[in-house]
Amino acid sequence: MSHSIAIIGASGYTGAELIRLLATHPSFEIKALAANSKAGQPLANVFPHLRHLDLPDLVTWEKIDYSQIDLCFCALPHKTSQEVISKLPKSVKIVDLSADFRLRDPAEYEKWYGNAHSAVEMQSEAVYGLTEFYRDEISQARLVAGTGCNAATGQYALRPLVAAGVIDLDEIILDLQCGVSGAGRSLKENLLHAELSEGTNAYAVGSTHRHLGEFDQEFSAIAGRDVKIQFTPHLGPFNRGILATAYVRGDSDAVLAALQSAYEDEPFVEVLPKGETPSTHHVRGSNYCHIGVVQDRLPGRVIVVAALDNLTKGSSGQALQNANLMLGAPETAGLTLAPCFP
Repeated sequence: MSHSIAIIGASGYTGAELIRLLATHPSFEIKALAANSKAGQPLANVFPHLRHLDLPDLVTWEKIDYSQIDLCFCALPHKTSQEVISKLPKSVKIVDLSADFRLRDPAEYEKWYGNAHSAVEMQSEAVYGLTEFYRDEISQARLVAGTGCNAATGQYALRPLVAAGVIDLDEIILDLQCGVSGAGRSLKENLLHAELSEGTNAYAVGSTHRHLGEFDQEFSAIAGRDVKIQFTPHLGPFNRGILATAYVRGDSDAVLAALQSAYEDEPFVEVLPKGETPSTHHVRGSNYCHIGVVQDRLPGRVIVVAALDNLTKGSSGQALQNANLMLGAPETAGLTLAPCFP
């Protein structure tokens, strides 16, 4: 069965990644592409690497005929996304790639994003989009809220450990390196090549990174008590990919066993043999996440390293995986491309 797809926000990095993945999907067809700032242009003007595809021209989101659309991906900035999504017909399923529906508590959203939520009734309807842990809920949902890419990487490394009770919940440190595409396509001075290349820097240090809201929400719900981790993200001089290193207190064999048990049947999560660690090179352009476990030299301490592509498994690939579930397609459809190496 074929399904008609629309993408709102098609001129950003996640929009381009969605189009790349959907181009090989066996049953999803792109019927509409919206990008208000570039409306009226062919997609080839915006993304020349996609010029070989037969795609509709870009339009404003208001001009899409949603009566012909089964599912809409919304790849807009937060705040804008909730305003647009609240106006879409109830007949359309939605996968939102922004932050607007990730946090269940409106007060938490306002705390982390600095403005009151304008679609609170939809916020309570949204299902959190970390596919491997919300599969059943996602398959029945009308609105799925994609996770933050940093939040997804950290959760793949840590969720099974919190759930299994094999680590000290009061001593979790997460150190993360993220490629520059995670900051989006908008022009920013600190992302200019001359300012970013040949160096790296920590950002949102301490308690200001918005993905902390997701970590607090998800880990606390699993544990049945407040869990607050230490988290420091770093901006790396590379285009795409996330490498997250978690430092935990526990037994390395128990940590490895918990990860293996959680992911043994998962098509996109690979737990490496003990002592091996992943690289962003090994998941580039793919929907795969690799996780490694290493015994620290200090007794009772363990290092867990996770790698994924922020634009694919961390965002657009995750979104397509969820859309497959929502529309009854095979979960892996359009997503089994091997990583691109070197």
